[in-house]
Amino acid sequence: MVVRRHWFDIFLQLLFVFAMIFLLIASFTSIPALFPIMEKKSFNILFIFAESLFAMIIWVCFALIWVDYYFDVWIITNKRIVNILQNGLFNRDVSELELNRIQDITTEVIGIIPTFLNYGNIYIQTAGEKERFIFRNVPNPYGIKDMVMNLQKKQEQDESNELGEMIEKKVHEGINL
Repeated sequence: MVVRRHWFDIFLQLLFVFAMIFLLIASFTSIPALFPIMEKKSFNILFIFAESLFAMIIWVCFALIWVDYYFDVWIITNKRIVNILQNGLFNRDVSELELNRIQDITTEVIGIIPTFLNYGNIYIQTAGEKERFIFRNVPNPYGIKDMVMNLQKKQEQDESNELGEMIEKKVHEGINL
């Protein structure tokens, strides 16, 4: 299973970008009307340059928010959990957790909107060098927690079955000698 942050998380971050777009459109329409000096060619060129620069800043902010959202990924397999966190454009943190190292799983849904939209945080306590894995603002945190716990139990059962079969095989080989 591949898990990304909930869509509402990126929506909240993009509200800032939408506000900047609104400001850009409002300034493009109202500043020339409020300041007639802008009709002169030299001021008009400067105004268009400033507007274009502001539009590029908006685009860069949007791109940074999207990259951070899209490349923050948690991959859950039947053997391990892979945590990939994108920090800026050129910094990525990748860590792994084997299911048999999990000690505790906690979910946290705080607030009315996360409750209605069913998203929240999942904290996985481990015995490894990275003590805590955090799934931030993921959809269906209770379902993901249940799935990870079921995968962990299934892996423990499979390992104990393999160990039992190996012991039985060794005992059987010892008897045939």
